Amino acid sequence: MGSGPAILSLKDVRYAWPGRASFALDIPDFTLAASESVLLLGESGSGKSTLLSLICGTITADAGTVTVAGTDIASMSAGQRDQFRAEHIGLIFQQFNLLPYARVLDNVLLPLRFAPLRRARAGVPLETASLLCSSLGLPADAIAAHAGMLSVGQQQRVAAARALIGAPPLIVADEPTSALDAATQATFLDLLFAQVRTSGGTLLMVSHDARLAPHFDRVVYMSDIIRTRQGAL
Repeated sequence: MGSGPAILSLKDVRYAWPGRASFALDIPDFTLAASESVLLLGESGSGKSTLLSLICGTITADAGTVTVAGTDIASMSAGQRDQFRAEHIGLIFQQFNLLPYARVLDNVLLPLRFAPLRRARAGVPLETASLLCSSLGLPADAIAAHAGMLSVGQQQRVAAARALIGAPPLIVADEPTSALDAATQATFLDLLFAQVRTSGGTLLMVSHDARLAPHFDRVVYMSDIIRTRQGAL
């Protein structure tokens, strides 16, 4: 479990979707330490997606602070938040969001086009992308293919490589194992954790599946971090 400074910190964060009379989320305190792996569990409608949007800066809190890698993202303009997210947060989406007609390595390298600091950390980007894909269990023929030609499990590994390249300090994964069977799920998590440890990153995975809990340093329930919640999220 991580023991370093906080990579992510939410303090007294409140957020309501526009047009609603009361706060949808009220989070007194939620913190992730450096190099920690945390599973955030919650059912549909519990506020997981809203929380991720706050962390990634695609929406901003009505009150409180959201600090990522020592920076309060609420103090930034929308463009600055976009740039900061590209540099400091690696995202693994539930639907992967790959470019199906682009080759695997082009998909993996895509974040570096918008993140010069992350690109510098990647060393020789093409070599780093290839090594990441191999380390995540992708065979050579899959690495050379178009992303749309791969199996679901292989596409998931491409999405993980794209999030990891350039060693962003925070990796956020949104239900990335929901389409996988238990054996494939466990294999993927083992590979993902190994690469996150190598990069020294912090992993926050959001899921509704409590069976994933033994893989993580810590498990947090949405119901435990929300002080008040009203309305659908």
